[in-house]
Amino acid sequence: MSSEVAAASPLELRVLPAQQVPFADIETVFGTRGDPAGCWCQWYKIPGSDWRESPAELAARLRTQIQTSDRGPGLVAYDGETPVGWCAVEPRPALPRLQRKRIVANGSDEPDFDDDSVWAVSCFVVRRAHRRRGVGAALAEAAVVYAREQGARVLEAYAVDPSARAKPPAADLFPGTVTMFERAGFVEVSRPTPSRAVMQVRFDRA
Repeated sequence: MSSEVAAASPLELRVLPAQQVPFADIETVFGTRGDPAGCWCQWYKIPGSDWRESPAELAARLRTQIQTSDRGPGLVAYDGETPVGWCAVEPRPALPRLQRKRIVANGSDEPDFDDDSVWAVSCFVVRRAHRRRGVGAALAEAAVVYAREQGARVLEAYAVDPSARAKPPAADLFPGTVTMFERAGFVEVSRPTPSRAVMQVRFDRA
């Protein structure tokens, strides 16, 4: 696989696997306050009791996951040399708490959560100054390329439809939006609630 997961977008964004960037760049994207800095993309991975851990301990978990995995757990977007965004994408078995989510339990047509050929996009983080500039869209497109190159059979996402809600806050859009995933080639396969859709890309592995 090439070092860049996707060619530069029209906004000149580059997207790289987390294993290929300094962890300090990921820390820059997650920041020191707000939901990303208190989660570090661990919500779907660890038991609820471990939310007693400090943000530093959760960050250390993500660092270890990056160092020990060659299939995930995420991608980093750059504007020039500046890290501006993160997308969590990896085999779905790495996200055991995801199967308890109603949108997944009621909406996914891939019921085997031990099947590591099913991948999931679970979270986006975009630095505030770089929002509404196509960072999330570039990451979604790169996630498709990355999952295909890593041998995924299906890539699943659990999108928000902002048009079905009254002005959802930015913090509620971390799973990504329906239109963003549609532009990246995802197809809606179910809508468990009016504002949430399960979307998929299926790869031809023949």
